[in-house]
Amino acid sequence: MEAASGGAVRASRDRSVAASSKNYRHSTNLQVVIDANSRLVVAIGLPLPGSRNDCRAFTESGVDRACRGAPTIADGGYQGTGLLIPHRKRRGQTHLSPQQEAENAVHRRARARVEHALSRLKIWKILRDCRLKGNGVHQAMLGIARLHNLALTG
Repeated sequence: MEAASGGAVRASRDRSVAASSKNYRHSTNLQVVIDANSRLVVAIGLPLPGSRNDCRAFTESGVDRACRGAPTIADGGYQGTGLLIPHRKRRGQTHLSPQQEAENAVHRRARARVEHALSRLKIWKILRDCRLKGNGVHQAMLGIARLHNLALTG
């Protein structure tokens, strides 16, 4: 099982791949696909401005092509992308069925593993104050993902 997750890189100086946020910093949206079982990074999309919606960023970054044909789970921000998202109560519905609750519990556990792996990628100093221009953010993230995978596999 795989899981898709998006992440923002803070303080990117290149305005072509960054957008201003609430705190006047510029951030970049990077879509990362992480295998929920092994916690290995499977794919990294092209960087997009941080103000980009996750649904749109998923398709525009090219990550959707890497996940084609595989069951891919995501959080609720990926509605309409064809990914497996948690069940939500519909209008007028008081609670979810027991089967939906059980499926959401499995989904939460898988997402927690993915989010922990994603947080390990985001702590690298090169991404916290990223002064890289052009394709540098993407290349830095590819290098970090390779080191992350190497550390997990030995």
